[in-house]
Amino acid sequence: MKQVVAALIFREGKILICQRTRHQAMPLKWEFPGGKVEADERPEEALSRELEEELGILAKIGPRVTTISHKYTNGNAVELHFYLVEDYAGEIQNRIFRDVRWARPQELPDYDFLEADVTLIKQLASGEISWTGGRRRGRSG
Repeated sequence: MKQVVAALIFREGKILICQRTRHQAMPLKWEFPGGKVEADERPEEALSRELEEELGILAKIGPRVTTISHKYTNGNAVELHFYLVEDYAGEIQNRIFRDVRWARPQELPDYDFLEADVTLIKQLASGEISWTGGRRRGRSG
């Protein structure tokens, strides 16, 4: 099973989402920034490397929010580890994506996300998972 990491970067009540290009696998799908964990890396190291490559930022990787295992219809399986990124140095640059934007969590279902992200999208949109002032918040607040 391929190990993948992704960042949940919140700013002013919005979360950063990225759209794949037409030339990538699963073209034009939306996702959270991140990528594959290499054999010699810890997940946090992989995410830090990916964020620098994709967005040009030096991120402080926070706690793991959730892990989701997903098997695509083509047989590929991924284990996705989502981490909170509350702080980073540098300005976000779009280095590899078709589009990068900030979206309110409740708007996320309006975007065509990768299948593996759909469970998390529902949790973020419903408020089941959210961050306010750097603290994880449940539905009841």
